[in-house]
Amino acid sequence: MITTEKKAAIVADHVKDKKNTGDPAVQVGILSARIAEITEHLKVNKKDFMARRGLLQMVGKRKRLLKYIAEKDSQKYLDLIKKLGIRR
Repeated sequence: MITTEKKAAIVADHVKDKKNTGDPAVQVGILSARIAEITEHLKVNKKDFMARRGLLQMVGKRKRLLKYIAEKDSQKYLDLIKKLGIRR
């Protein structure tokens, strides 16, 4: 599970207002951190199919949010995927 401090750091990195956690860029950053944690968990626990299902749901949600960001502001989208190290 992602810690409160780590979540606050992600919010600070991706948005101007610290209280605006609903910004799509912030949501993508938080989802990326959670995806990384669950990926590490699945490397150890290969038969944890519920975690795998949750991971796939998070990846799909992140994909939809990135699509939304790309439609609104393509430069912001490119900066965000470069910052997070996500493939297009």
